[in-house]
Amino acid sequence: MATYNKRGYKAPKPSNENEEGEFDQFTNVDVTNSATAEVFNTLDDGANKMEGWVTRNSKTIFGIVGAVALITLGYAGYGKFVVEPKNNDAANEMFQAQTYYNNAVQSTTDKDNLYQLALQGGEGKLGFLGIIRDYSGTDTANLAHYYAGTSYLNQGEYTKAIEHLEKFSTTDAVIGALALGAIGDAFSELGQKDEALDYYNKAVSHGKNELTSPRYLFKGGVIALEIGKRQEALKMFTEIKNNFQGSIEAGSIEGMIGLAQ
Repeated sequence: MATYNKRGYKAPKPSNENEEGEFDQFTNVDVTNSATAEVFNTLDDGANKMEGWVTRNSKTIFGIVGAVALITLGYAGYGKFVVEPKNNDAANEMFQAQTYYNNAVQSTTDKDNLYQLALQGGEGKLGFLGIIRDYSGTDTANLAHYYAGTSYLNQGEYTKAIEHLEKFSTTDAVIGALALGAIGDAFSELGQKDEALDYYNKAVSHGKNELTSPRYLFKGGVIALEIGKRQEALKMFTEIKNNFQGSIEAGSIEGMIGLAQ
């Protein structure tokens, strides 16, 4: 069989047949008589250099590790001993504002005054706006944005409602959808129908459920009809018909589908 050599190739010198090489215990590679020895020697040199570098810079390294540990422990301690008590204080402080808010929702005669008390505070307690100001960064302040936004919405101050509701965040399917839908309501009242439709769609997408999904599908469908998006309206009404037959909105959905077709 024919063979060929690469250019510059030199045949190895014959070795003593009885000479035994040194074999690495993990790879079973002859590290004495093969070219692989060079790789092992290079790795050894690199390891020695690294050991030397670590020795020379040990104070710096341990200083960095210590600083990271302190930051980690400090963050945990900050959460346990600063944020958590602050959040508890805020929740206790906001109880009175929530009481005003709930009374406003149920009232038939004094809504505006009760919503104003909820926002500004009363009986020596902060309102939602004070909670946001004094307890910024807490979960309670975040929730206060939702209450403040819906309070302003019910008072007809739609720009302020949007401002606060957009600062509220949650992963809860129902509350999150209500907040997004409320922004849609505010834009609708301002006559900004495209923005309203966008937020109604966001409310539906945030988390589908029997409470909020048919509500905002219906509102979105009505807005879509108003701005001439009949196919989008039809799609939203049809989803109510197919998936939310038990909802209040389903009671009149056939008529709305007829309008959209």
